[in-house]
Amino acid sequence: MHIQTAVGSFGSRLAGALVLALVIAASWQTGAHAQVAALVNGDPVTVLDVTQRMRLTEISTHKQQSREEALNELINEKLKLQIARRYIINITDRDVDQAFGSMARHAGLSAQQFSDALSKAGINVPALKGRIKADIGWSAIIRGKFQGSLQVGEKEVITAAQARKKDDKPAPAAFQFKLRQILFIVPRGSPDSAYEARKKEAEALRSRFQGCDESLPAARLLRDVTVRDEITRSSIDVPAKQREVLDATPAGGLTPPGVTQLGVEVFAVCAKEPTRAESPEEREVREEISNQRYEAQSKRYLDELRRSAMIEIR
Repeated sequence: MHIQTAVGSFGSRLAGALVLALVIAASWQTGAHAQVAALVNGDPVTVLDVTQRMRLTEISTHKQQSREEALNELINEKLKLQIARRYIINITDRDVDQAFGSMARHAGLSAQQFSDALSKAGINVPALKGRIKADIGWSAIIRGKFQGSLQVGEKEVITAAQARKKDDKPAPAAFQFKLRQILFIVPRGSPDSAYEARKKEAEALRSRFQGCDESLPAARLLRDVTVRDEITRSSIDVPAKQREVLDATPAGGLTPPGVTQLGVEVFAVCAKEPTRAESPEEREVREEISNQRYEAQSKRYLDELRRSAMIEIR
């Protein structure tokens, strides 16, 4: 079962909460020890585990967590790891380190700096990585085992997005563009006059451009000009200013020249086809519905595992 999606999903959810831990420098000591607090199908949860989890919650959420709440979280994590082993999901140290590194980047730190900061704040890093490992495996199981029930249909997304709209304006038309970048190279450090000269050359090409099939071969023969491979872009994925330029450029035409670090560029619009692409609002709705279904299915399956598990609280 592929777990790359699970790694990214978990890392983004937990990163924001853990960054808050970095602003707390107060020392905190505990008398907790390795005494067993619970057995989950024979696997122990120690008093130290419970104490560390209460500390993690306190630092990351600024809220006190009861011993019972912390113990329940840890029991759930034991069940998640056990079911991951049953499904033979190989969660490697690299997977865990990747998620941990993503959290560190959200905090603006290297993985080692992040680890040091968490330790100083009273958080046991190996225990935290155990939590990461449990959630990665659990996410992979839920998204694999219940994939069909987590799917969100297009009609459902459109209906929900329309219900949220504050006006009756139709969504802007969406297009799929096939583009070729034509770059007029300007050596680094050249004066402004060099860029202006190349812009004039680009404008001259633009005025006589007769479509990609006919005019691109001629463009390749120009001095210090590079024609890039074709790329496909949806107007929904293009920034607003660039979209305005592409919308105003007919198929078979060139966009106005723009200056880049490498020189002066124009884009040949080789094709411009209407498409049914999701708007940003629809994407947000789809993600929300998908997350809601994931959480609901996750809770149902975890409740099922708890009912069939041998859990001994001490």
